[in-house]
Amino acid sequence: MAGLAQQAVLDFYTYPPVGGDDWRYVFQTAQVRAFETQMLAKSTLLDMANAPSFRQAAELLNGTEYTLPQGGRNFSEIEDVLQQRRTAVRELFAQLMLDKPLVELFRTRDDFANLRLAVRRTLTQKPVGVDYSSDGNVPAERIEQLFAEEDEFSRPVFPDYVRDAVERAVLAYYQSKDVRQIDYAIDQCQTEYNLGKARKLNSVFLLGLFRIQTDLTNIRTMLRLKFTESEQHNVFLKGGFIELERFIHGIELGYEALGPLFFVTPYHRIVETGAAYLASNKSFLKVEQQCEEHLTGYLKSTVQVTAGPQSIMAFLLMKENEIRTVRLILTAKKSNLDTKLILDRIS
Repeated sequence: MAGLAQQAVLDFYTYPPVGGDDWRYVFQTAQVRAFETQMLAKSTLLDMANAPSFRQAAELLNGTEYTLPQGGRNFSEIEDVLQQRRTAVRELFAQLMLDKPLVELFRTRDDFANLRLAVRRTLTQKPVGVDYSSDGNVPAERIEQLFAEEDEFSRPVFPDYVRDAVERAVLAYYQSKDVRQIDYAIDQCQTEYNLGKARKLNSVFLLGLFRIQTDLTNIRTMLRLKFTESEQHNVFLKGGFIELERFIHGIELGYEALGPLFFVTPYHRIVETGAAYLASNKSFLKVEQQCEEHLTGYLKSTVQVTAGPQSIMAFLLMKENEIRTVRLILTAKKSNLDTKLILDRIS
């Protein structure tokens, strides 16, 4: 324990630096600042969560960009509106971003997500879903051909990161026939790719973002392995700020000891709050909320940049999170979930 406490030596207290100004983005940054003022207020989301019914929660979106067509209040119409808003913000991001390699990097998120569906469905021979995203670099219709034409797959049609992810996922699955190994393998591949790209692009902000995301994923993994009493300890992602030994050690400790274990890290509150809620409620709602809040705090710290791509990337991620939160609340209301559970997840 004492040895671990001495290993995490970071040059920041809560968030890593976001990088300096890039004056090519003066106009784009000003636009994003204006768009940020139009985002839903926290009070609006809380009012939606506290609304007595699904219909009343949906009505609180009137006058916003999520306003439904006149008379429409069914969930399929809401899903269409949310999908349109996500498509619009991604198109805006691509228009504002002067450095196109950054646009391609963010599109790989959908490529990796599509790969998870394709590999899972093919290896397990189960229809786990064909709802592929069309926002990646690789066309959705090409994803389905990953295993259909082996000779075609061996040709340089797919990016290297796609071939690498598929090969590693297939190998990991057949070593134990555990479908979860597919996700672990693709997650590690995506993490390595993201960190490598951030360094190649010399982006301080992206490097900090991806390392934070890696740590947060490892925190979730630690708590899930602990809760399920799993013996798998080799599934943590490399590349974060926190050494893997700390997460492995956390699996062996009681929930009350996890907070002190992470006291010297920026994630003390996340782990302590999430572990306590998990122990008492048998739910991961609070750790998800805490992870989301921490990441949003880092995105908001880009306000210190007068001009630069950091603000545009942060706006995209915050806007996507807003869309997910609206969907989460309305889905919960449609399913008549307890208001307390919704509030625990979003606040």
